[in-house]
Amino acid sequence: MGAQQSATVASPVPGGSPDLLPHFLVEPEDVYIVKNKPVLLVCKAVPATQIFFKCNGEWVRQVDHVIERSTDGSSGLPTMEVRINVSRQQVEKVFGLEEYWCQCVAWSSSGTTKSQKAYIRIAYLRKNFEQEPLAKEVSLEQGIVLPCRPPEGIPPAEVSGAAGSQGPQTSDPSEIQAPGCHLPSGHSVAWSGQHGFSPQVEWLRNEDLVDPSLDPNVYITREHSLVVRQARLADTANYTCVAKNIVARRRSASAAVVVYGGSWGSPVTGRGTESFSIRPVNGGWSTWTEWSVCSASCGRGWQKRSRSCTNPAPLNGGAFCEGQNVQKTACATLCPVDGSWSPWSKWSACGLDCTHWRSRECSDPAPRNGGEECRGADLDTRNCTSDLCLHTASGPEDVALYIGLVAVAVCLILLLLVLVLVYCRKKEGLDSDVADSSILTSGFQPVSIKPNKADSPHLLTIQPDLSTTTTTYQGSLCPRQDGPSPKYQLSNGHLLSPLGGGRHTLHHSSPTSEAEDFVSRLSTQNYFRSLPRGTSNMAYGTFNFLGGRLMIPNTGISLLIPPDAIPRGKIYEIYLTLHKPEDVRLPLAGCQTLLSPIVSCGPPGVLLTRPVILAMDHCGEPSPDSWSLHLKKQSCEGSWEDVLHLGEESPSNLYYCQLEAGACYVFTEQLGRFALVGEALSVAATKRLKLLLFAPVACTSLEYNIRVYCLHDTHDALKEVVQLEKQLGGQLIQEPRVLHFKDSYHNLRLSIHDVPSSLWKSKLLVSYQEIPFYHIWNGTQQYLHCTFTLERVNPSTSDLACKVWVWQVEGDGQSFSINFNITKDTRFAELLALESEGGVPALVGPSAFKIPFLIRQKIITSLDPPCSRGADWRTLAQKLHLDSHLSFFASKPSPTAMILNLWEARHFPNGNLGQLAAACQRPNAETSQAGNAYTLTSFGTCQGQAKARQGPYPHTRGELLGQAPSWLKLSLNAGPSDPAQIPSLHGLPGQ
Repeated sequence: MGAQQSATVASPVPGGSPDLLPHFLVEPEDVYIVKNKPVLLVCKAVPATQIFFKCNGEWVRQVDHVIERSTDGSSGLPTMEVRINVSRQQVEKVFGLEEYWCQCVAWSSSGTTKSQKAYIRIAYLRKNFEQEPLAKEVSLEQGIVLPCRPPEGIPPAEVSGAAGSQGPQTSDPSEIQAPGCHLPSGHSVAWSGQHGFSPQVEWLRNEDLVDPSLDPNVYITREHSLVVRQARLADTANYTCVAKNIVARRRSASAAVVVYGGSWGSPVTGRGTESFSIRPVNGGWSTWTEWSVCSASCGRGWQKRSRSCTNPAPLNGGAFCEGQNVQKTACATLCPVDGSWSPWSKWSACGLDCTHWRSRECSDPAPRNGGEECRGADLDTRNCTSDLCLHTASGPEDVALYIGLVAVAVCLILLLLVLVLVYCRKKEGLDSDVADSSILTSGFQPVSIKPNKADSPHLLTIQPDLSTTTTTYQGSLCPRQDGPSPKYQLSNGHLLSPLGGGRHTLHHSSPTSEAEDFVSRLSTQNYFRSLPRGTSNMAYGTFNFLGGRLMIPNTGISLLIPPDAIPRGKIYEIYLTLHKPEDVRLPLAGCQTLLSPIVSCGPPGVLLTRPVILAMDHCGEPSPDSWSLHLKKQSCEGSWEDVLHLGEESPSNLYYCQLEAGACYVFTEQLGRFALVGEALSVAATKRLKLLLFAPVACTSLEYNIRVYCLHDTHDALKEVVQLEKQLGGQLIQEPRVLHFKDSYHNLRLSIHDVPSSLWKSKLLVSYQEIPFYHIWNGTQQYLHCTFTLERVNPSTSDLACKVWVWQVEGDGQSFSINFNITKDTRFAELLALESEGGVPALVGPSAFKIPFLIRQKIITSLDPPCSRGADWRTLAQKLHLDSHLSFFASKPSPTAMILNLWEARHFPNGNLGQLAAACQRPNAETSQAGNAYTLTSFGTCQGQAKARQGPYPHTRGELLGQAPSWLKLSLNAGPSDPAQIPSLHGLPGQ
């Protein structure tokens, strides 16, 4: 970047002598700020009575000038020298707006003179080379070209080099090639003459500097490429390109160059001499050093360790060690906490000794980590009646009263014990008469609940009301390793109470009172003490083997329960809960960060025969080189465990995950509490932050607040902020934007600019606000925001125009241009209108699925059997871009069912069934001419194999359709099947 200089400008006073105008002896020059060190600008002029600096059009304060006055020895004119310091913060204040410059203005009795402008820039050097040299194998006397493009930097990367070391300038490689030297096509060689520019890079051969002035066979081009005219055996080595400027020094990856002239170990003749080729020795890492002492003596800090490529060192062109030579990790030192007294308790009743007392405890807080104990007494005793207390003895009446009270208490306790025993015996008798039921078949037919005991005198035939019927779990909800499996039985609900003759229907959601009752029942178990008491972040429903779906609206969180995931004859009441991070303690170590909401589904310990699919958002930018992603699950004891390392899934694992750009889908056969955690492997690891600007809907005072929220780019975080702002009476004033936040340990800065001073006054005392890096990176703090307070000069002012900048230091940034009327502009309010996700939070049975049940069964029975033509479930997975999970699908009884379940989880309720039909269609499938009508035809050999393996269907409507020329013709444009139209499922092939 070239310096933009301006010539010295003189402004003489009318009638003044031009000879006495100030003349600059020293002018400020362009300078670079290195790291956080301020730079010094100097001006010196003669004759001069005053000199001041002006930076970016604003005068520098007089107190910031260091002034020295003297007299010129030859002319006797007054001389003045002025110095100022410019800090990094001053330059960053104009982030992205314009370059930062300063110039001097000198005064004398004859006029003023302005110096040239000096531009101050922040120096940096990127870490990654734009192009690195690559390893090569060449024969003797062949030409070698190793390209190198240094990383971007200010000032450009450069080193000092010997003059004339690059040879004459030319653009035609043939002009400088020696006989037998062959350069790759497309390479031009640029040389500088005796007075050419200094080289921008330097080259190392086996860590030794390459000096073209000492070796005429080597030279460096203007594009920084290293050229060897004719390869020699001695040129076999590791070559490294090194770039540096005033800030840092960067090394490229080493490129191993091997020069061969025959087989290894055989004599090679070159230029009249005979030599032997040498085997290269690759470098190896030494052992790690011990971790350094934690950088913080109290609280969070860092420690590091290092290693070197010396075990062995690379020789004879061997490869340099791969990987990092320094590791860095977080550490925490417990801070001592001194104890403090709690408030005094109330005075006790006056005793027989005419004294009363009060106490306090050293628990507010209690001393820990070596902190000091509380000083003083924990018990205070005083006379309560000023020495006038009269001792009285208890009379016979008092004794009789006490005896009566004790007798009444004993009777009440005995009565309570009798009632408990009677209740327990009745409950045991009822439970022993209830066995597994087969209620809720596909046609919603009446069911019979048969008693376990053969001598039971009765038989119940009922139609259940699922709005209140639940399943109770005898024993602990979390199975113990050393005890028997938990017992699942039906509760004493409607199934055991007398019923009328009317039909009982199944509804998909319950009133708020029922939801609160359900939460209160769950919270009685220790595992559910942290469940939220409200119902806005919770969904629940009652399900059987037909499956269903739970959704927490506007959060992106759902739980898909596929058909047959619940054993036939069982009815489960299942819940889905979103937790606030501050309510659940999730320990994070090192560079780990929370990427998803913390979600519970349960109850834990229920028996599932098929995996359910838990869907939730995440805010990471997944990259195997930048992230190590783990799925964490909380155990019954409360500790968190890594149950899945994404990218290293095993088909035999109880958990599996499909990770997409903004969401993840977890297959699990065990319900519980889950969270997605990422560990950054490099500074390139990035999280997506959603930036939102809110302001009051009505402004009744002179002050006006603009709140800038920085939250995870997930639906649940957005929902929380929108609900909070509705309570505060806020409105959105700009379209939300996404900022990519890197693991670079740099804070997030926010600033406001271009506020019209004639209408508004900013009450911010600093140039910018900051949100610490760790507050954002750990992901457990909600509602992170900064507030900019503006004050109206006139109460009638209603138009506001300004700019808000949000950026990470040395990272991504966003700019908001605000221009609206604070009293009537609501154009951005529609952007946050929360949309309903599929309507009700709970869907049961066929209505919960996009694919009609009969079509799903036909697809499964057609694609599950292997086909020699390849037209089976593997083709379906490939067309849906799920072929990376073939091993997981193949490990399940029905791979096709797993694929369709994942499609349902990803695309409900707006999935395109036409595209799914095209993916399911076999090469010889017939397609009807009307709309998206989809026909499953006979599939030749593969279909015959499927029928032979599975046997005939029972005499149902499905069999009648199966005997038609085409198995099934159903329009995919229709909605989910009517439950009443679905035949009995007991004869259809299972999953």
